[in-house]
Amino acid sequence: MASITQQVRVAPGTTARLSRRNPADLLGLPDGKRRGRARAAKATEQIAARQELLWAEGKQSLLIVLQGLDASGKDGVSRHLLTGVNPQGTEITSFKAPSEHELAHDFLWRTHARTPARGMIGVFNRSHYEDIVTTQVLGLIDPTEASRRTRAVNEFEQHLVEQGTTVLKFFLHLSKEEQRQRLQDRIDRPEKRWKIEPSDLETRNHWDQYLELYDRTISATSTDHAPWHVIPADHKWLRDVAIGEIVVRALTKMDPRTPPGDPALDGVVVP
Repeated sequence: MASITQQVRVAPGTTARLSRRNPADLLGLPDGKRRGRARAAKATEQIAARQELLWAEGKQSLLIVLQGLDASGKDGVSRHLLTGVNPQGTEITSFKAPSEHELAHDFLWRTHARTPARGMIGVFNRSHYEDIVTTQVLGLIDPTEASRRTRAVNEFEQHLVEQGTTVLKFFLHLSKEEQRQRLQDRIDRPEKRWKIEPSDLETRNHWDQYLELYDRTISATSTDHAPWHVIPADHKWLRDVAIGEIVVRALTKMDPRTPPGDPALDGVVVP
């Protein structure tokens, strides 16, 4: 059985083929929900430990990009990944529709301003990919402009990597039926209704178009320096295991280390 990373990673030069990927896939994990949650919790503990080293070292950063249709679990992933992590060394950015001020700049302007500083883990809950996909669905840009933006994104992410930022991109692949159930749950439960707007139902009407454009965009922007991972998102525990373990693997590869400290303190005894 191939590793989780091998199963979900979109290899550069290949197509994502979202229509052929099963959103309920368990990726060969036999443990079930209870053990899966324990496995996800272990990954979260490892992330917290390595984040402390990343923060202390102050030389590298990690950017985690979360994309997916409504109710795919972007908020849940953000909460789970950063459980127990030092809040000083993390930042979550939720990108909404651009403001008038943001629209007066190039489309990457607001994104670049929120990339993580050295020593930080940054999470983008939605991202610059909205400016390629959603803008096409809304008819705000044409395919020619989308191609320009795709090229600009690849160059932008290459620049981030060259400056010491590891970039991990996750598309939370949800089935239409599972989305229906989650949206209905938000409508039916008063304590959750704040999480849904009528526009979310309109977005659902463009399901096929969104998936086609995401397929095209993911295929064109999954690179060696900033790979995409298509995560089956129908099972929340599986989603958390897959993303958590991929993040742990990336942090392990980054190998952040505690700095040696000031040698002037050698032998000092605090009175």
